[in-house]
Amino acid sequence: MSSTPALSSPARRQWLDTLEGFLPKLVLSPTFVVCVVFFYGFIIWTAVLSMTPSRLLPRYEFVGFEQYISLFDNDRWWLALKNLAAFGGLFIFACLAMGLLLAILLDQRIRAEGFIRSIFLYPLALSFIVTGTAWKWILDPSIGFQKVVNDLGWESFVFDWIKDPEMAIYTVVIAGIWQSSGFVMALFLAGLRGIDDSIIKAAKVDGASMPTIYRRIILPSLRPVFFSSFMILAHIAIKSFDLVMALTGGGPGFASDLPATFMYSFAFTRNQIGLGAASATVMLMIVVAVIVPFMYSELRSANRE
Repeated sequence: MSSTPALSSPARRQWLDTLEGFLPKLVLSPTFVVCVVFFYGFIIWTAVLSMTPSRLLPRYEFVGFEQYISLFDNDRWWLALKNLAAFGGLFIFACLAMGLLLAILLDQRIRAEGFIRSIFLYPLALSFIVTGTAWKWILDPSIGFQKVVNDLGWESFVFDWIKDPEMAIYTVVIAGIWQSSGFVMALFLAGLRGIDDSIIKAAKVDGASMPTIYRRIILPSLRPVFFSSFMILAHIAIKSFDLVMALTGGGPGFASDLPATFMYSFAFTRNQIGLGAASATVMLMIVVAVIVPFMYSELRSANRE
């Protein structure tokens, strides 16, 4: 009776080592393919559509940069960029400042720290749709904050920013700060808790005051946290869509339009896919223009250290 000879011990070990090295690649390959196709593939497809005259359906006729010329000739697009600069600048600065301040206060080992931290982190559990809807009610002059103050006797009090074309974008800033500052606080708090206490104690022994310790030791040590927080907040600001749509709908008129809402409006409601794709590509370029210099600076600093 014949039988298949068993693999020798070295050959069997080599076969198992090969299988062990190949198996993780085999398991991860579907995820890798999906990421490549649905992320990078659609980015390339969007860039291709931005150079075609596509409207309701894609049309693969190359027209060069015609859509980009139309985009930058559109006054609404320039208003969206202006709003992005105002919203992004205020949103990022305020979230960083408020998050750092809250983290410093909580780092003093105050009573009920866990409860207070949970309160500040609670908005993070809500979606931007819920946040936008809630703040829409709060800021509505007929049912929200203004009406409450008027009913309390201050009938001359007016807070109708959500109805004012000049001020509507700042209501988006308020809601965005409320949503994200707690998350930034958690990042800074983790960074503060990671600083070696012996360094701070040594500085105190040398006679350094707490403001000096924060300025010379603690804040420089938090540079990676500042970098990470800035990247996350900038990403949130540039792609903000659901918060604006739930809070102001881009209005009054187009007063609180952002590039993301502009892109949605032209690509999906006005049937101008080519123009919408051009605006989406420009948004990607804005992200790259913001992130790459900061990443380059951070990598250089890390290499010097």
